Order: sequence, then C-alpha cells, then structure tokens
Amino acid sequence: MRIGVAGIGKMGAALAARLIEVGHDVAVWNRTPDKAKAVAGATVAATPAELAQRADVIISSLTDAAALDAVYKEPSGLLSGDVAGKLFIDMSTVLPATEVALAEAVRRKGAAFVECPVGGSTGPARQGKLIGLMGADAADAARARPILEQLCRRLEHAGPVGSGAVLKFAVNLPLMVYWQALGEALALAHALPVDPGRLMDLLSDTSGAATIAKVRAPGIAAMLKGGDPGPVTFNVDGGIKDMQAMLDEAKSRGIELPLVDKTLACYEETKRHRSGAAEISTVSAYWASRGQR
Repeated sequence: MRIGVAGIGKMGAALAARLIEVGHDVAVWNRTPDKAKAVAGATVAATPAELAQRADVIISSLTDAAALDAVYKEPSGLLSGDVAGKLFIDMSTVLPATEVALAEAVRRKGAAFVECPVGGSTGPARQGKLIGLMGADAADAARARPILEQLCRRLEHAGPVGSGAVLKFAVNLPLMVYWQALGEALALAHALPVDPGRLMDLLSDTSGAATIAKVRAPGIAAMLKGGDPGPVTFNVDGGIKDMQAMLDEAKSRGIELPLVDKTLACYEETKRHRSGAAEISTVSAYWASRGQR
C-alpha cells in the first residue's frame, strides 16, 4: 500500500521504518528535510501536498495543534489538493477538540479520518508493539485497522473521533505521576548503602513499579551515579505538554486533577535545573538528589 508519513521526529521516523519493513511503499515529509532523507527506503516529498498526492493513506505524527493546523491547512498542506477517498490517520497527542476539528476539515475534502494516539515510545514503534487508541467512525476504524495492527500489539477503538485523545490522557496520566513518585522514593532511600543499580532493580521488581521501569532502570541508575542515561525516547518537555493538555481537558469537563497539577510543577522545576530535552526519567534522578546532604 502507498502510505505517507508527515512528521519525521523520533516517533514518525520509527513508524515509517516499521511500515517499510512490513512491505509498504512509504513516502515521508518533514519540515526539516534532512530528517526525512534519513529514513532509509522512503521517498521524500517536498511538501505535505505532494505527500498526500503520492499516498492512499497519510499518517501524521506532529508536535501540537499548531503544527497539525499548519501541515494540514497551509497553502501547500495535506488538504490543499484533491484528497477525496484518501484515509488520514493522525497519531499526535493533542486535545480531543483539536482532533474533532481536524476530522471535520478532512471530511469536507471527501476523505476519511481516524485519530490514533499511541502508548509506547520509539522502541515499541519500531517493533510494531505500540498500544493504539483509536477514535473514529466504525467504517473508518475498520479501514484503518489493517495498517494500525502492523504498528500496534493492541488496538482499542475508544469511540468517535476525540475519544482516542481522552483515552491517551488516561493512559499517560499514571506514568507521568510515576516518574515523580519514583524520584521521591529514591530520595527516601538516598542514604542507604545500596548500589543505585541494585536499588533500581529492586524498585522495578515491585508491585508499585510501572511496566517501563525495568527498561529505564539502567539509565536511571547511571544518572544516579552521574552518568549518561542513554538515548532519549521521550523527553521532559513532552511530559509537560501532555500534563498541560490533561489539565485543560479536565477543566473543560469540570474535573480536578490535583496530582497532575502538582506533578506538572515538579516537572517544570526539573526542566529549570536540568533540561526540557532530557529523557523523561531525568525527573526521577533529579528528585532523588534534590536537597540531599
């Protein structure tokens, strides 16, 4: 199948590589052309409009609502040409209202739209082991499913467009809180004569650990010793963006999220003292050593 991928950041690049690996004819576009050129086996489109014309299915993986609006609606955007009958799948993490508005714009052009934010980082994306959270009409979901099942080990149809975004916030919320909680646990254990590697191995083996803890444990232990945590798969800025969106959505629904509110402030402090571009588990390492004597 001819598939286009718009947005070749870490996730978009992993998605494109996976689709090429399973046999699709993949074209890519990115605002920074060098990132698109780095995807081995893909055709590089000069504009989003060209990408849409080359493909039958277009997947977008973009930073935020402003990026989506520009890439879909600018004069050389994805929707600028004749896209009737094509399928658009957006895998960005944005507010439900953003997805609903985007779906309406796509449908006015005679095309189909599915939102599918995902749980998981670039490693699972590259292996086709993401968790997909679809929001779509039933017919559009059925059309997208064969492609998304090649990217996801589990695919949930949450309801109409907008539902996937809500479910993504629900999936991400405990994990955002976990990195802060882990940092506080490490702070309590700071004075113990236990090697950081052994301590992380223990904490990641308990019932209170997140699933990702075992994967990230070596990197956190390295940071606790002043070392390098390894490649960044999701950063502190991404966590801050997601929590701000969670709070915005909760406010619109009359819901309070006090843990998210406090955790966001902790992430923002981490960013001030470390870096927003740092691996998200830096939050745990920062709070483990903050104020220690």
